Amino acid sequence: MSTDFILETRELLKEFKGFVAVNNVNLGVRRGQIHALIGPNGAGKTTVFNLLTKFLIPTRGQILFNGKDITSQKPAQVARQGLVRSFQISATFPNLTVMENVRIALQRNTGMSMHFWRSERILDELNDRAMALLDEVDLGAMADLMAVELPYGRKRALEIATTLAMNPELMLLDEPTQGMGHEDVDRVTQLIKKVGANRTILMVEHNMNVVSSIADTISVLQRGQVIAEGPYEVVSQNPQVLEAYMGTVETDLESAHG
Repeated sequence: MSTDFILETRELLKEFKGFVAVNNVNLGVRRGQIHALIGPNGAGKTTVFNLLTKFLIPTRGQILFNGKDITSQKPAQVARQGLVRSFQISATFPNLTVMENVRIALQRNTGMSMHFWRSERILDELNDRAMALLDEVDLGAMADLMAVELPYGRKRALEIATTLAMNPELMLLDEPTQGMGHEDVDRVTQLIKKVGANRTILMVEHNMNVVSSIADTISVLQRGQVIAEGPYEVVSQNPQVLEAYMGTVETDLESAHG
């Protein structure tokens, strides 16, 4: 295995009662890159994510993180090692403030998530770190707002901040711009690019404008198999990829830079 890869899968296979959802997938996520996993609905993208983060156990194959076999580990074990995932559905605490949401994630990462009697000094240290994270995702001015009051795109930014609070070596983002209007898509795209400048990100994303503008490498799944991989300029011209999208996204693939 090359030390360039932070995450590798080898012949990863997942069957559900005879249905092959993921079929011998070999992925290599390079350290320091933004790597996108794309494909039509039902291609197996979310199943791959669930396998990588241990919410599903593979039928066969291997998953390596930092050269270590994590195939049989549990979700909490891989999260502690630095492989941290956000979900399609925003997972913030609506009736806590933006600051409190990030602080809870920081407390969890320091192993004192239930230590509500900790000294004020320690909590103040967490406040400083939480504010730095909120500033990183452009939410510093909204620290005292209740999370429920945030617009949808800002909630996704808060979710990215809580993911960052876990100090991930590899962030897995599941449909980070799903359901957003154009302005929010642009804001979150730039945010992912910003936080990805000194981190590694693997993302599932449908929006081709997002993928084309920030992904270093793209893997295209169809029926559970990788049919193409490379930079956007290469995969967008691949006949198999265009055929996989049955013409509906072909226009998007061709016009994403237009």
